[in-house]
Amino acid sequence: MATTAWFNRFPFGVGAARLLRGAWLVCALLAVSRFSGCAAVSNPVAQGIPVRLVPSEILAEPREAREQIPLSWLSREPDGDYLLGPGDILGVHIDGILGDPNLPPPVTVPEVASLPPAVGVPIPIREDGTIPLPRIDPVNLTGLTIIQAEQEIINAYSVKRQLVKPREERILITLVRPRHERILVIRQDNPTATPFQGGGQVQDFRGLTSLATTSITQQQGTGTVVDLPANENDVLNALTRTGGLPGPAAKNEVIIQRGGQKSRRREGWARDSRDEIIRIPLRRYPGQSQTFSPEDIILQTGDIVFVEARRPEVYYTAGLLPAREIPLPRDIDITAIEAISRVGGPLVNGGVNSNNLTGQLINNGLGYPSPSLLSVIRRTSDGRQVVIRVDVNRAFNDPRENLLIAPGDVLVLQETTGEASTRYFTNLLRIDAFGDVFRTGSGSASLNTSFP
Repeated sequence: MATTAWFNRFPFGVGAARLLRGAWLVCALLAVSRFSGCAAVSNPVAQGIPVRLVPSEILAEPREAREQIPLSWLSREPDGDYLLGPGDILGVHIDGILGDPNLPPPVTVPEVASLPPAVGVPIPIREDGTIPLPRIDPVNLTGLTIIQAEQEIINAYSVKRQLVKPREERILITLVRPRHERILVIRQDNPTATPFQGGGQVQDFRGLTSLATTSITQQQGTGTVVDLPANENDVLNALTRTGGLPGPAAKNEVIIQRGGQKSRRREGWARDSRDEIIRIPLRRYPGQSQTFSPEDIILQTGDIVFVEARRPEVYYTAGLLPAREIPLPRDIDITAIEAISRVGGPLVNGGVNSNNLTGQLINNGLGYPSPSLLSVIRRTSDGRQVVIRVDVNRAFNDPRENLLIAPGDVLVLQETTGEASTRYFTNLLRIDAFGDVFRTGSGSASLNTSFP
């Protein structure tokens, strides 16, 4: 060959000539790999921004830093005495006027377990807040307690109309059924939805064929009409009676659409542009104050409570990682190391026989360097695209290097030029002495080398 003849012109020994010829071939291979598109040398995304230099506005927002808001924020403060209003049903017994004097007064067991049995004829309070009773004008009971309402009716019969003698009247007023607020709860996080498994054959970085499956949840919304008793008409009770707090398939917020009533305005509380939609976040950063009014969580007839489904958030893998679309959890942070391990990527596995076709777990010799160049392609809020460079080896020891993964990220794992060259020379020059010594404990090791 011409190359051999050119080397033979120099007065080198045979060994030196072979060494120089090997070096020349290595240089030629590097040049060819550079112009032929070798990923380790001509990686198109390798020149990214180091993690330590990435502006804070591009970094992913931590998810685990947020905590569940106190559930008491979703529940109205317990009132003292129950105040009557339109829609309440009272049990009324007026001896000699309302009810058969020859029979005991009727007893009704209230629907609400916290109320005692009610005595008397059931009579509802009308929309104007009054209750119609025999032989007297309607009595206004709005805003009164049960005891105050009983005294008001006694005065109407014994003082105003003098139909019964004072201090000899037998008038009983009890609460049969408190008024209810009818709320419509629409939820898109149906916990009974069944996952659908779909996927196809893909070829991963080891040249093996595997089955890629993607879990697609068949979202099926539910709608429930809930009748909430007075003093229990809040967001927490509406959610509790329709399945509990929103699950992982839902957004971390509850939307209230006001209906059937005038919008309630309060200075200092932000409102949607239409002033009829209230958004209640369910998670907050430690120490963050309440962002909605205590009045916002009180529900009235006609209100709609909406739990919206969360759009799937995923990241993608490429390069020396199997091509996958991996879902991101709603409230859990996923770092670069964790993202690689989720798809079975190479992490500190030099010398491991990844395809394991021969039954060996560890290759002979010194092994191979693990790829450590991770490029994260990320889109910014303004539509731009940036490439962030992560040193996988440093990320194991430096939390600042272990980048948080954001929805839509594309992770491309490649070897550095040095790692690719080392892998090439490892294949070119097999040194089995150390491997045999440490594996067998025998001193009779061999040194096997080969040159092209």
